[in-house]
Amino acid sequence: MFYQPGKTNHGLPHDPFKSCVIPRPIGWISSLAPNGVANLAPFSQFQNLTFDPPYVMFAANQKVAGTRKDSAYNAEQTGEFVWNMATYDLREAVNISGMEVPADTDEFDLAGVTKAPSHLIKPPRVAESPIHFECVYHSTLRLPGNEGLGSVDIVIGRVLAIHISDDVLTSDGLIDVLKIRPIARLGYYDYTSIESIFRMEIPGGNEDLLRGLEGRPQQN
Repeated sequence: MFYQPGKTNHGLPHDPFKSCVIPRPIGWISSLAPNGVANLAPFSQFQNLTFDPPYVMFAANQKVAGTRKDSAYNAEQTGEFVWNMATYDLREAVNISGMEVPADTDEFDLAGVTKAPSHLIKPPRVAESPIHFECVYHSTLRLPGNEGLGSVDIVIGRVLAIHISDDVLTSDGLIDVLKIRPIARLGYYDYTSIESIFRMEIPGGNEDLLRGLEGRPQQN
């Protein structure tokens, strides 16, 4: 099959685009509104951008009414946000926090999760999540879209601090992904969780290349 998005009909019962770019890490972002109200929301367009120093991004499409998402606004106004790892055990809380609710609603309370204080910034972390990034706002790239949900704010932040629960580290100091079971977004209403892993190293013995793939800064 072949179609042009927005120009020709794909002929399928649902648009397949989001089901082609999979799996997508979930940016479970906590922030504070300028008035101090805590906000928590999941974004299925999330990624790390580089590692030395580390930067991350989340892409926030507009609300159904065409207004900007609270997480993007809060990050810009306060200059801070936290990424919380979304896991299989926390899947229901992640889903609930994705509801569109008034800006003065505390989604921590709505989702039934606990606030944990951050060390360097003001927005709280999700205590039940095993890994967190404390981030400072860097910039926003806004992509115009069609009316309604189309336009998107790509929010970029620099990671100041990382929290990793000792319970999810192996005896040799690696993150135990299979124990955490991070969840990822697919298309439609579908998600997946990591339940198997395999290892590959690019051949050739290029230590600098392997260092970059590992995410190991030169000075370390």
